[in-house]
Amino acid sequence: MARIKGGLNAKKKHNRILKLAKGFRGARSNQYRTAKQAVMRALAASFAGRKQKKRDFRKLWIARINAACRMNDISYSKFMYGLKLAEIDINRKMLSEIAISDAEGFKSLCDTAKSKLA
Repeated sequence: MARIKGGLNAKKKHNRILKLAKGFRGARSNQYRTAKQAVMRALAASFAGRKQKKRDFRKLWIARINAACRMNDISYSKFMYGLKLAEIDINRKMLSEIAISDAEGFKSLCDTAKSKLA
């Protein structure tokens, strides 16, 4: 049987990594070994970043809702608890949008939450 050399597969593997490392500085974009380390680290960071983004947006929504609540003389935690008692299920993203774009609508939500707390 004829001997099969593995050079082509190794070259493909190297090129795949080097393509991912394109744009990295110095040896990290040219040398396979350092590029492989840099790519592994970058992929791990991008995975973590996708999780972090969700946390950051939730923090932003809560900050916006809290600011709008304070303008209506209620704290964020009391507002959320009042909505829960009133059985109003609106997620924080939508509450934040309502707080920004529809002040009167948000005021009515605040009044509902206040009435349920009293």
